[in-house]
Order: sequence, then structure tokens, then C-alpha cells
Amino acid sequence: MATDGAAGSGPTARRLVLGAQLRRLREASGISRDEAGYSIRGSGSKISRLELGRVGFKERDVADLLSLYGVTEESEREPFLDLVRRSNEPGWWNSYNDLMPSWFQDYVGLEESASRIQTYEIQFVPGLLQTETYARAVASQGRPEAPDAEVDRRVGLRLHRQRLLTQPRAPRLWAVIDEAVLHRPIGGRAVLRAQIEHLLQVTALPTISLQIVPFELGRSAAEGAFTVLRFAEPEIPDIVYLEHLCGALYLDKQEDVEVYSKVSHRLAVDALTPEATRRSLSAALREL
Repeated sequence: MATDGAAGSGPTARRLVLGAQLRRLREASGISRDEAGYSIRGSGSKISRLELGRVGFKERDVADLLSLYGVTEESEREPFLDLVRRSNEPGWWNSYNDLMPSWFQDYVGLEESASRIQTYEIQFVPGLLQTETYARAVASQGRPEAPDAEVDRRVGLRLHRQRLLTQPRAPRLWAVIDEAVLHRPIGGRAVLRAQIEHLLQVTALPTISLQIVPFELGRSAAEGAFTVLRFAEPEIPDIVYLEHLCGALYLDKQEDVEVYSKVSHRLAVDALTPEATRRSLSAALREL
């Protein structure tokens, strides 16, 4: 069992890797989901959720499944059971659970484990690139009744997410934004100015690329914001994240991901190059 890649990732990635490994063992054994579910006092749908990494694992359930799949040697079983324990470790974001809906908790866990993040935004600077004051303005927008302490924690969550960009194994971040983002004074002109200055600073990092879709282009290849998460672990499929007012969608079917991959490539061609984008940022600063 190859779990080294997942060992350095967060609990969400470990859960996905473990589920994929268990699925391969089940299929190799010729055992149906219903049969596997019965062996752990569950159902076929429970096995499906486990194999997709949608729910947490119980060590007893995994031990029973390993026995059913013919994995009986202690040396072979222990890596799986160790991964169960690691996948159940709480992520740092658990302390913010009261602020985050469950569908966004999943995203934060996946984001932390990704090796490449491709994102397209049409209204805001992407969360991973926001300054504290810009993030505060976004967190306060539409929530006039929100207590200051709650806004502080929402901002703290966003800034904590940004730490992954400066860690030793930082993911590659490729962001495309609509030019309108640079002219929407969220928080006021001073906040926007500081935000653009920050973009100029962070895009000097070798792991961060930013491109702007100019007004002159007209209609872009994408009709709404989206993020594509890619992972170093071969067991984890690429995932497209789409957020809407009532929740979010996670697309991992190859044909769906391929659609968004093609749109990403089109955006990269249509948008200003990273170098031209930096010049555009400097020009926007001079206008403020």
C-alpha cells in the first residue's frame, strides 16, 4: 500500500486515499458493495461513501474489511489502520466549525492537500490572495448585524488558509480574475490600493501566477467562478469546486473535470500574461 504521499497531506486527503485503496481491494476480491457493507453491519451505500472519502472511518470497520478482502498479515494491515488514525485527526479548521457550513469544511481540507490550485474569480480577489483589510470588508459585506468578534474569526480563518502558500511544500496557485475586480472598491479606495500592492508582492513568488481577463475581451470562456484542485497522490482525482448561495458542488467525474480544464486553458490564452498582468496592476495603482 502506497501511503507515503498522503502521510504529508491533511486528514481529508488521507481519507480519500484510504477510500480509494479499499475500493481497489474490494474490486480485486470480487466482492460487491452490499456484501462488504453487510460485513461491517452497514449497507452498500455506506461502502460507497467510505470509498469516496465522504465520511470518517472507524478502525474496527476497516479491520473487518481488510479481513474480508484477504489482507491478514499484520505488516500489510498496519499501514491501512495507521492511515485510519491519521485520517481521523482533526484539521486546524475544526476550531472554526461554528462559522463554516459542512460543505465548506470539505473544501478547506481539500485545498490544504492540493498540489495545484487553479481558480477563476469575477467579483473578488481570490481568498488566498486577500489582504486582512480586504478580507474584513468581504466578510462584513451583507452582514451588517454580524458581531465584530465573528468578523474577526472569519478573517482569521481566511488568513490561516493563506499559510499554505508559504509552507515548504506550497502548492502552485494559478489565479485568473476579471478586470472588474480591480475597479470594485470593496472596503474603499485605500483598501483596494493596499490589495493591489499586495498582489504585486505575492505574484513575485515563483509558486503564484496571476492573470487578468481584460474588459476588451468581452465575454470570457467561463460564466462563473470556479476552482480546480489537483493532487500529487494518484489515488485522488482532480476536483472542481463550484460554490452557490445554498452550498457547493464538487465535481470529480473525468468528463466534468475535463470541461473545466479546457476552460482553464482557454482563460490562460485569453487573459493577459502574468507579466502584462503586473503592468496592469501597476497602472491600476496609479489611477487610484
